[in-house]
Amino acid sequence: MAHPKSKISKQRKRKRRTHYKAAVPTVAKCTTTGEAHLYHRAHWLDGNLYYRGQVVIQAEDEIED
Repeated sequence: MAHPKSKISKQRKRKRRTHYKAAVPTVAKCTTTGEAHLYHRAHWLDGNLYYRGQVVIQAEDEIED
């Protein structure tokens, strides 16, 4: 017995998929530096790594011989 190639038409399938959209990332402003960054993410500024307004990794000063 013959089977239909597709039970759901292309139009119906594409109508359903139109609602899948990429969300706009939420941007926060650091209270210490004023730098814009993604929420719950650390960010680099002048060689220092900041997270939640605190320095996590400090920049290393280059030592001259």
